[in-house]
Amino acid sequence: MREILPILLTLLLGTSAGIGLTVFIAYLRGNSIANKANKMIEDAKKEAEKQKRDRILELKEEGYKLKQEAERDIKEKKEELKVTEDRLLQRENSLDKRDEMLQKREVTLEEKENHLLASQKELQTKSEKVDEMLKEEMTRLESIAKFSKEKAHDLIMKRTEEKMAQELALFMKEKEHEAKLTASENAKNLIVESMQRYAEDVATEQTVSTINLPNDDMKGRLIGREGRNIRTIEAVTGVDLIIDDTPETIVISSFDPLRREIAKITIETLIKDGRIHPSRIEEIYDKVCKDMNNKITELGNQACYDLGLIKVDPELVYLIGKLHFRTSFGQNALKHSKEVGELCGLMAAELGENVMLAKRAGLLHDIGKSIDYEMEGSHVEIGVDIAKKYHEDPIVINAIASHHGDNPATHIISVLVNIADTLSAARPGARNDSLDNYMKRLEQLEEIGNSFEGVEKTFAMQAGREVRVMVKPEEIDDVTAYKIAREMKEKIESEMQYPGTIKIIVIRESRAQEEAK
Repeated sequence: MREILPILLTLLLGTSAGIGLTVFIAYLRGNSIANKANKMIEDAKKEAEKQKRDRILELKEEGYKLKQEAERDIKEKKEELKVTEDRLLQRENSLDKRDEMLQKREVTLEEKENHLLASQKELQTKSEKVDEMLKEEMTRLESIAKFSKEKAHDLIMKRTEEKMAQELALFMKEKEHEAKLTASENAKNLIVESMQRYAEDVATEQTVSTINLPNDDMKGRLIGREGRNIRTIEAVTGVDLIIDDTPETIVISSFDPLRREIAKITIETLIKDGRIHPSRIEEIYDKVCKDMNNKITELGNQACYDLGLIKVDPELVYLIGKLHFRTSFGQNALKHSKEVGELCGLMAAELGENVMLAKRAGLLHDIGKSIDYEMEGSHVEIGVDIAKKYHEDPIVINAIASHHGDNPATHIISVLVNIADTLSAARPGARNDSLDNYMKRLEQLEEIGNSFEGVEKTFAMQAGREVRVMVKPEEIDDVTAYKIAREMKEKIESEMQYPGTIKIIVIRESRAQEEAK
């Protein structure tokens, strides 16, 4: 027990000493941290003061600079204001001078106006006196001549008309001859050069298409049991299908090229497919019609591309493409329209006119033919309506309206379209004409020639391109013969429809005949 007490005392003393030492060390550390914290606070205050002073200096410098800039701007503004004031003063002075000049002019004009009024009054008085004197003189002359003014006027006009009729006819003949010497040669050169530069093969459209068959057995399949297939094809497509003894060939007949082309593609598709029955025929026909619309649009786009035309409405492009399946006397309407556009462009270039506008007018001149079978009215009227609907240029509209002479041409491009249309239609082989129409045209030409007084006989020659009129020499003189040719030309143009041009020749021949015995 006595041995444990010293140990316990030693432990207590050691523990007390450790605790005291620990408290003392903690105290020392607390003082050190507090000193460091105080030092850091003082350093931060010093740094803040320094930054504050630096910022104040920077602000003062910026304020000084701004002040200098403001003073500089104020100085510049003052100088500008001074210059402006000087200008205003100068303008004010000039306005004052002008005001003085205007006042002087007003005074001068008033004086001149007063002078003119006085002169006008004098002239009016003199004019009234002259009128009175003329009336008195006219009354005296009528009483002396015993002839009224109206009768004298009518008599003089009648004699003048009789006298001038022959002179006017001779004058017109001479002037037209002079114009022909130069204008005809220039026009021929221009047209020939344009035709040479545009060399396109002439190909007329027929009214039938042929389809080659792989074998003659296909004819029976196309006819079908009791002819049901061929009846369905003809009913759906609207064409006549001719199946005869010609080996491995059938013929599609129709005056509508669009129907004929659709029918041809439909039958060729059926032959390749091998399944030929009424329901399949209708199915293929519907599909071909949809594909044909795309083909028509492609044809229209190609025509515009070939002529270099841009900004054409898509619906108008479709109508242009439909012209490919329209014909005029066997001539393909789209090829004819492209040819007219090319010729118009060539002639417009020679004359210095707008080439693109001329090509556009030439291409669209027969646009009414694309739908003239779907609605009432001539293709000219329909074409004008279409052009107005798609906001075409007024020159293009006038070219469409005047290319058959229905309306007057108001621009040189309209005349070029008329010329190009005639050239395209008159090219050898460009158009086919039926014998009945040909004979009727010749008869009508001879009837028009024989309708004039003094005409002995009329002969239509050169397939209706030339008319020779024989007149009685004892009744018709040379001047009257010229008048007959001109009047006959106007009558043919107003009453007949014909391709190309018609040459009119009036022949007056005197023969003296005796018989020696």
